[in-house]
Amino acid sequence: MKNLLFPNNTQFWYETLRSMSHIAYGGADFGEVVSTGERITEGDYDSWYTEWSATADRVSAEAQKALDAGHKVSARDGFLRASNYYRSAEFFLHSKDCDPRHNHTYDRSVECFKAAAALYTTPLIEPVEIPYEGTTLPGYLYRVDDSQTPRPTLIMQPGFDGTAEELHFSGAIAAVERGYTVLTFDGPGMPGPRHHQDMVFRPDWENVITPVIDFAETLPCVDNDRIALLGSSMGGVLAPRAAAFEHRLAALITVDGVYDLGQLSVSYVPGTGTREEAERLLRAETTPQLDAAMDSLMATEPIARWAFNHGMYVMGVDTPRAFAASYLDYTVADGIAEKIQCPTLVCDAEEDEFFKGQPQQLFDHLTCPRTLIRFTTEEGAGAHCHPGAMRLALARICDWLDDTLAPTTA
Repeated sequence: MKNLLFPNNTQFWYETLRSMSHIAYGGADFGEVVSTGERITEGDYDSWYTEWSATADRVSAEAQKALDAGHKVSARDGFLRASNYYRSAEFFLHSKDCDPRHNHTYDRSVECFKAAAALYTTPLIEPVEIPYEGTTLPGYLYRVDDSQTPRPTLIMQPGFDGTAEELHFSGAIAAVERGYTVLTFDGPGMPGPRHHQDMVFRPDWENVITPVIDFAETLPCVDNDRIALLGSSMGGVLAPRAAAFEHRLAALITVDGVYDLGQLSVSYVPGTGTREEAERLLRAETTPQLDAAMDSLMATEPIARWAFNHGMYVMGVDTPRAFAASYLDYTVADGIAEKIQCPTLVCDAEEDEFFKGQPQQLFDHLTCPRTLIRFTTEEGAGAHCHPGAMRLALARICDWLDDTLAPTTA
């Protein structure tokens, strides 16, 4: 898709398209996104923060004014958009030494989302705290109504840089509209636990999903025999990893599928003959030449600069090489994918900027019932996680889930 804004910066355009995609479920307005983008200096992270924050502040103030006047629907809609705009404002602030503005802006995103959630009457949306290793993980429970009828349930998680709040726009509302109970959450390394509990990512994701399912099974509105898991972006490898060992899941959805994050890591190591040698250099105690090469890459490639900075933050490491080394452990290779038993949907994007080819790799290694859906540029859905065609993507995903979890008849 041609960059409609930021013609020379794919990174800024993708993140703008990401905000635009949330228009489909109330997370943005086209004019607000475009006018904000037009004020931003291309490639300038400070300008990005300043302008998205200004838009978020204005929209949240108007929402509060509507609430004070008793206009609850207008307030709800405004708080939803403000939450998404604060999320966008905070996006580029992370590193091993984070910009001090990042906590306030993230907290404002969560506050606005919770304000909007409290104003819903249908569906019902409530914040939850999921017990996890002596603490809790933040999330939201979506219920079709207040009947507590057990329903097929979709657990949703973000990935490398998404938030539990953003999942509202990228599947939660779509699923609850179709009669599902939905449970969204942030796991270790994701924004809530990373911002406030210093939790970083872990590769053994089954040890995250198991307590989430334990929690879900305590809820009267959950049909324990029909629980599905959806992982987005990096969640496309985390969720399959979990499903390989957590066999209570009735279905798995990867948006999009990821087989082995280590393939990205070794691509940053030039001149090695084998993957084993690349891994050795990444994990070595000192590799000055490789460190210098990664520093140079960050200086010249905006996407690499953001990925390395954010990666150091979410993995809790101090160097770009340590981040790349950490990715080596996030994989379903070596027989892990083959352990998945539940029906699995693998989504693929024609022009994926990050994991091109990996959905097919994941699909090819599955031995469970499996489906591959390819989303194309012609459909407006060719970018990573399909932000250009959110309703199209979610229709196909939810229809597959409907067919997969449909009650069997005698």
